[in-house]
Amino acid sequence: MGKTKEISITINGEVHHSEVEARLLLADYIRHEADLTGTHVGCEHGVCGACTVLLDGQPVRACLMFAVQADGHRIMTVEGLAESPDKMHPLQNAFWEAHGLQCGFCTPGFLMSLIPFLDENPHPSEEEIREALSGNLCRCTGYQNIVDAVAMAAKAMHA
Repeated sequence: MGKTKEISITINGEVHHSEVEARLLLADYIRHEADLTGTHVGCEHGVCGACTVLLDGQPVRACLMFAVQADGHRIMTVEGLAESPDKMHPLQNAFWEAHGLQCGFCTPGFLMSLIPFLDENPHPSEEEIREALSGNLCRCTGYQNIVDAVAMAAKAMHA
């Protein structure tokens, strides 16, 4: 076993204390130590965006960060978006209503990338939405329904 470090990370409001190897990726920590499997690992190079989570409110690629770098910080994963099991976040609801997903593998990364975007840009144009989506890859949808979902969510969130 390599060098280890004691860390404390707040994930979706719950504090997680662990001793981890210094080389453990944040994505692997979230999936295997915190048992939150909504954060997906796709390319493992930070290109596809499937592993995007919020670190202190800002989107980061969990496959490019070590868990020790998140020590003392707040992480939000897709599991933390919904108010309750019965009430989805407006962005999740819009993806569902506008058919903004097919296989769903990329969806958590899109959602987590778009939360701060919609907070900072409550009335985005289609061009701004497409620019915001450019850091996440989807191999199924063709993106138009995702664009429609983001526009729908913006209206619902900032009516």
